Amino acid sequence: MSIKTKLSAIIFGSVLLILALNLTLNLHAARSNLRNESVKNMKMAARQIAVSVEQSSYSSNYVQHQIAQNLRLTAILASKELDPDIKNVKDAQLVALAHKLGVSNISLLVKTEDDVVVARSSDPGEIGLSTKGMGYWYVAFLELFAGQEVSVEQGQSFEHFWSGPFEYSTSNPKFIEKWGYYYDQKSNYIIDPYIRSTAVSDYVKIMNPDEIVRQSKEVNPGILEVTGINPKTFGVPTMLSDGSDPTNQKLRSRAIKYGTYIYGNVEEDKTAVMEALSSGSPLTLDTQALGKRVLKTFIPITQPGVEDYVISVVMDYSVISSVIKEQLINNVTTSIILLVVFFAASYILAGIVTRPIQHILAKVNDVARGKFEPPLKVDSRDELGQLAHRINAMTSHLLQHTNRLGQTLEENRAVKERLESVINGTSDAIHTMDMDGRILSTNRAFEELYGWSADDVSDKTPYLVPATAQKQEETRLRELKNGAVLPPLETIRLKRDGSLVEVSVSSSVIRDEDGNPQSFVHVSRDMTERNRMEELLRRSEKLTTVGQLAAGVAHEIRNPLTTLRGFLQLQQEKKILVPLHIELMLSELERINMIVSEFLILAKPQAVHFQLRDVRLILGDVISLLDSQAHLFGIEFEARFSQQPATVHCEENQLKQVFINIVKNAIEAMPDGGTIILEQQIIDGTVVIVISDEGEGVPEEILPKLGEPFFTNKETGTGLGLMVSQRIIQSHKGSLEIHSEYGSGAQVTIKLPEAGEHTPGQAMNEERSED
Repeated sequence: MSIKTKLSAIIFGSVLLILALNLTLNLHAARSNLRNESVKNMKMAARQIAVSVEQSSYSSNYVQHQIAQNLRLTAILASKELDPDIKNVKDAQLVALAHKLGVSNISLLVKTEDDVVVARSSDPGEIGLSTKGMGYWYVAFLELFAGQEVSVEQGQSFEHFWSGPFEYSTSNPKFIEKWGYYYDQKSNYIIDPYIRSTAVSDYVKIMNPDEIVRQSKEVNPGILEVTGINPKTFGVPTMLSDGSDPTNQKLRSRAIKYGTYIYGNVEEDKTAVMEALSSGSPLTLDTQALGKRVLKTFIPITQPGVEDYVISVVMDYSVISSVIKEQLINNVTTSIILLVVFFAASYILAGIVTRPIQHILAKVNDVARGKFEPPLKVDSRDELGQLAHRINAMTSHLLQHTNRLGQTLEENRAVKERLESVINGTSDAIHTMDMDGRILSTNRAFEELYGWSADDVSDKTPYLVPATAQKQEETRLRELKNGAVLPPLETIRLKRDGSLVEVSVSSSVIRDEDGNPQSFVHVSRDMTERNRMEELLRRSEKLTTVGQLAAGVAHEIRNPLTTLRGFLQLQQEKKILVPLHIELMLSELERINMIVSEFLILAKPQAVHFQLRDVRLILGDVISLLDSQAHLFGIEFEARFSQQPATVHCEENQLKQVFINIVKNAIEAMPDGGTIILEQQIIDGTVVIVISDEGEGVPEEILPKLGEPFFTNKETGTGLGLMVSQRIIQSHKGSLEIHSEYGSGAQVTIKLPEAGEHTPGQAMNEERSED
């Protein structure tokens, strides 16, 4: 038996029942039923609006979360460029920095005795703004200054950072803005980058529930008005009859959250709102508004993470009256028709009733296949008509979301293509690696540097890190996962053919939205050519230094040779061997041997091999080597070394080259003689060497240029000595600084990490020989 036949039989029986009931129909009961149905529809519409508003809120929260992350990165970058003391920060500097970082403005907030105020800003209208009356915003500022994690539920909170929700600007109320507040306790102010643009305002308006309200009213023609009511500020003395409030204009404090407030009675509605909230169930009023009889239903809305509020739905009572009248006419007409032609009418009516169902079924099938147009034609207001309306609304929403997803997918594809183009176009080798060590992606430069193509690494994970550097790499990855930010590392890597390549590797970690590490990004730069050039520069300067030392060494050797010659001539003349003379001659020969050995150690090519050495002994050797040359100029050395060992990881020959270069510069700066002081001490795990002279010093305009290649103020200088010395100290993970006042001598300070805390040079485990 088909549905049409079954429905015909049902209609036949129903007609008989309706005919009997139609005689005793109670108008009041019909009116009550229609009213209940209308109230039910209003409740349903309110619930649907609340769900739609919640979904819109989720989308808005996601966008705010992304903007907040960008503002945090902007604030971190700004903190690196701004002086930590707000007294040294100017408003003009903030204007330039905001333009550079791509935000609308940057403000700096300071804490006073009883307030947090804007002290500096690229926007003059923000300066002096007080935040004490801003509610949870002020609480968030106090927690940031206290170094605590922000506990405010509103907005987005990250490490050292909090961003408030979208809100109208206090200094410029026509704009809706997004702020971020960053404080890492390294400065005496909060950094506040924020975005002020019509794009943000337009986005908030697009996500505003008013559009949802409008669509709900279109779907339900009997609904005159839908209003979202904020119970905290609704009915306050400053609120006007239309729901507006010049005092509470913020998104969070408006009395009317969305919709309109035309059919309202403030006192009556305020009482109903409070009663609906206290009871937790909807409340319906049958009242008059603007000369019409209306039904008002107040539905309390409770959602997690959102403050409770009330949705007011106003329906025209004339819709109920017209439906009752139409129902009565239809019942009477139907009863008469059923009495005459109920057999034929039952079958025809069954066909009419099932046809919309068939149309609805066909539409559902079309939607399942991805076809959303055209919409269903709705010719009735019964349940099938309402169902058709809801299906049309659902189809419309699905079409909008599908179009947005398609647009987003296309935008993501374009961004992906641009990023791939940039990554493949860079000369640095880039590859991503998951937490298990598998390579996920590479660029073209990676294949050129290491010899592994993208297909190769997908089939087999290559061994890029040699065994000698494996432990160091594991330590770096562990520190990255724990949140550390590490500088680039100069190390070695393996190519596909098994050869080693010197590279500088920068590594960072990619995290998900919850902050969990997902993968690593490694950027490798070939350092072979740069290291070769640095080695050539060191050798060139070393040869120059050795040549200059030759004269001093020759003078130092000539003195003992003269003594030896005199003793030998004396013994030849007297033909007597004097034991005292022999002992003195052996002593002079030993002195010549020591001088030549020290000279050969400096001049002879040595393998670069870091070892544990006491800096005091190296400085002592340098003093011994240059002592004779210093006496030629009437210069004396004064050594002030610490009593405890000053052990460092170093290449002894390279450090000698640095110290000789600096001491020779000091000797040449004192043609009239004087004292060169060599101080050494250990401060907080750092070996500090200070070499001071009593020369004329360095002019202020020349001081910044010292260390530049080929810059020298000597007639026969190469301009490479200080540059090579700086490179050597940097390779030892130390620093070299020059301080001087013209006419008061110069002071060179060298700092090297004490052995045990750092191991410079261990990343380069191989030895590079100097030719």
